[in-house]
Amino acid sequence: MNKKYRKAIIAGNWKMNMLSSGVKPFIEELKANMPKSKTCDVVLCTPAVMVANMVKAGKDAKVIAGAQDVSKYEKGAYTGEVSAAQLADIGAKYCIVGHSERRQYHGEDDMLINAKAKALLAAGINPIICVGESLEQREMDLTMEHIAYQVKAALSGIDATALRHCVIAYEPIWAIGTGKTATAAQAQEVCEGIRAVIRKIYGARPARAVSILYGGSMNAKNAFELLGQPDIDGGLIGGASLKPVDFSEIVKATAQDAKE
Repeated sequence: MNKKYRKAIIAGNWKMNMLSSGVKPFIEELKANMPKSKTCDVVLCTPAVMVANMVKAGKDAKVIAGAQDVSKYEKGAYTGEVSAAQLADIGAKYCIVGHSERRQYHGEDDMLINAKAKALLAAGINPIICVGESLEQREMDLTMEHIAYQVKAALSGIDATALRHCVIAYEPIWAIGTGKTATAAQAQEVCEGIRAVIRKIYGARPARAVSILYGGSMNAKNAFELLGQPDIDGGLIGGASLKPVDFSEIVKATAQDAKE
């Protein structure tokens, strides 16, 4: 992390877990274990039906409510979809787009992810844009080529002013839900590469201000080492975000100074 230039963010992704009735007890336990001084933005991205509960319960604990997906459409006859305006109306401040599970199970491509990011920005919501490579792509030494394309496509048509509200999350697909984690050096190498791609498009100053998260099985045990890297500005946390004590330990790991 380099908190001199950019915001540290720990964002939990509850995926399709928990119930609305469990939000308040979770936040109460989380608050009891959180550090007293604020060292980062703490975000919990829940299913859309829980966002309003998270806004209410998270207020005193300084936990920011986020969503996990959004429609590219503003409004209309799109049964089952949730628009960015609807998410903003109930208090969501962040929203994940392009998660590998959406890409895999719902066939989402980079153009759709770009459209969703733009919809979120228009509604005043910060998109957390996920990028990452498969094990096969890593083994073929195609990691940065693949991720560079994903970053460029996701940010296409987004100007430098809007970029300030974008977050990039690097999630190596081979490390999600598998218990496998990229080494701190591997994660840093890719996050540094992502920043270099952004630098080529927007210049040094805008690239320096973008928060880049690591999203491959970060947990209470490995968070300190991962967050000590200069280009890893936080985490997109899956399983550990369902455990208040573990999640609070990851938040505490943001109190350190980055290695330069």
